[in-house]
Amino acid sequence: MAFLFNNASISSHLRSTSSQKTGDALLLSRRGLHIEPGTREKALLAEDSALKRFKSHKKSVHKLKRIGDVLTVVVVGGCCYEIFVKAAMRKEAMAAGKSS
Repeated sequence: MAFLFNNASISSHLRSTSSQKTGDALLLSRRGLHIEPGTREKALLAEDSALKRFKSHKKSVHKLKRIGDVLTVVVVGGCCYEIFVKAAMRKEAMAAGKSS
């Protein structure tokens, strides 16, 4: 399947290089670069008052994300500490077993 995708992208690239010869304006309009949005796109991007109550509050979301990040760091740190302690205990037990 990936082979088919690569062939399609190669043929697309070849078509785009041949269209560069005809004119850069055609290529830019086909790719949609630096084109002002139309009236429909502007209407879709406009703020809708009916959806305002579903909008998340940025400060509370930021605080919640920060708390989640801190908890993740604490849990990962605790796991690493536990692994270190178990390894140290095992090393200590091995050393005590050899000396006995």
